[in-house]
Amino acid sequence: MAKHDTPLLDELEKGPWPSFVTDMKRQAETHPECWDILGQLELSYKDKITHWKHGGIVGVFGYGGGIVGRYSDVPHRFPGVEHFHTVRIAQPSGLYYSTKNLRGLMDLWDKYGSGMTNMHGSTGDMIFLGTRTENLEPLFWDLTHNLEQDLGGSGSNLRTPSCCLGESRCEWACYDTQDVCHHLTMHYQDEIHRPAFPYKFKFKFSGCPNDCVASIARSDFALIGTWKDDIRINQAAVKEYIAGNYPSNAGAHAGRDWGKFDIKKEVIDLCPTGCMWMEGGELKIDNAECTRCMHCINVMPRALKPGKEKGATICIGAKAPILDGAQFATMVIPFIEVSKENEYENVIDVIEQVWDWWMEVGKNRERVGETMQRIGLPNFLRVMEIEATPQHVREPRSNPYVFWREEEVEGGWERDVVAFRKKHAA
Repeated sequence: MAKHDTPLLDELEKGPWPSFVTDMKRQAETHPECWDILGQLELSYKDKITHWKHGGIVGVFGYGGGIVGRYSDVPHRFPGVEHFHTVRIAQPSGLYYSTKNLRGLMDLWDKYGSGMTNMHGSTGDMIFLGTRTENLEPLFWDLTHNLEQDLGGSGSNLRTPSCCLGESRCEWACYDTQDVCHHLTMHYQDEIHRPAFPYKFKFKFSGCPNDCVASIARSDFALIGTWKDDIRINQAAVKEYIAGNYPSNAGAHAGRDWGKFDIKKEVIDLCPTGCMWMEGGELKIDNAECTRCMHCINVMPRALKPGKEKGATICIGAKAPILDGAQFATMVIPFIEVSKENEYENVIDVIEQVWDWWMEVGKNRERVGETMQRIGLPNFLRVMEIEATPQHVREPRSNPYVFWREEEVEGGWERDVVAFRKKHAA
């Protein structure tokens, strides 16, 4: 395969930043099909349209997901990318790879594909970029039998669950993210590999409210670690921060003089609910008003820690802007215990309750968050058997009408009124 003139792409090699164009040219020295990728991309820049065909189903025997079909619409000009399928590889929890494992994966891709990868983009998986249809079955055999690794999810199914490092390295983790992620990956193998949903569905697991995998913005089901009791305070350490003996932000800004630490300016005044103050030389927190934003803990990690009664918050319905605008997940369950002892049955119950509803009322290619918007949050909460709280209200009601369900009017409502009158008769 010949090199192509790529004046537009060559512009992307200028400047101080690393360039994917340079990487692809280097890769083309051993995988000539990469010249055709560059040539087709240059043509797309000129024509201002993609030259990948839309649609196309391709996979391996027994699996409906894991491989994304890619076909060029100008194969006569760029035969190296006539077929250029994307293969998703299920990542280990927390992205802990051994060097041996990584070398095995790279050797496999050099053998069967272009050698190009996308390491853990928004999908979560490791992505193998570019191979032909006839290479898929032998690649899959070697991957599963020799490396004992699996394909990830693609299509209208459960996508490969992903998580932060959790308790393996983070002192703020409120549950074992890696164990939950691994357990649910094993538990839902059928849902990952055989698409049966209205559209894609993503789990992401963050150990604390810092949400290092951005689960609240990128997943249909976000399990975010939290605590139920009070923030733990080491008052002696607070004094050390105020005195300047401990670096704030865990020393993250070493090398630059940010001036003397000011607890009022840098912590108390930045609390979103104003629930902190100094009194008698001690830091006070009104924990009932705390929203677990983690700012104070991040700034003064030696002085403040999450509470001891740990669990997670469940948020549902985030998505990127495809059919409708981007949206964050909605907080549905403020606190749930996350326990290995019961194999996360309570979390699984919530997941399957969501699925049962969504698979019944969701439209084709409609994410669960879009179904929630269309049907309405009150209806969703009713199906989930969750009592609405003020935090579920986006804005005050702007019309004068009140609607009652039949069961609230006939019997239930009257009983409440009678009971109230009896209670306050005196």
